[in-house]
Amino acid sequence: MKNKVLRWLASAMMLTLAANIGAQGQNSRDVHLSGLINDYSPKTVNPVGTWEIRGEWSMAVRGNSGKADFSATLTMVRSDYWVITLGDPDDPQARTPHTHHIDLSNGDVSVIDHGFRVTGMATITASGNPAGFSPSMLTIDVTGGTSVPYSNIKLTFDSPASGHFGIQPLDGVVRRSPNGDNHQ
Repeated sequence: MKNKVLRWLASAMMLTLAANIGAQGQNSRDVHLSGLINDYSPKTVNPVGTWEIRGEWSMAVRGNSGKADFSATLTMVRSDYWVITLGDPDDPQARTPHTHHIDLSNGDVSVIDHGFRVTGMATITASGNPAGFSPSMLTIDVTGGTSVPYSNIKLTFDSPASGHFGIQPLDGVVRRSPNGDNHQ
């Protein structure tokens, strides 16, 4: 009996998420979200200092399918801490600037507290070339509060990409909500 109730509650939660996203997406059309990632990698990724990680992202949750597509364009450069302690402040290339394009297609959507989660295998480039840590599992959490239902995003990479980006989530912000409001 207890198992039936738990299964019913889990099904009701998924239907509620699908209904909310579907309603906001105007009758099960795609819901589009976009925003920015602004974070630092942990020092454990590279003992000489952290990386600044910045860029734009977008996501389409496909109606009531339980699937989503995600893409991000990120830049990474050595942080100011690294420049002050080990780098040459007069040489911008010493910060080792590089880019990453991250794409996740047909990610699985599930309900979490205050939002939803997308998981799947992401392909990742490094300065326009296939990255040695691609593909990698990526978990994306989109959460919010009572005033802004979708306000925060977290990207968490599994191995092997966690060796480059770190095991801690990269934080960002949702700039466009499902109803088209901008949060700038």
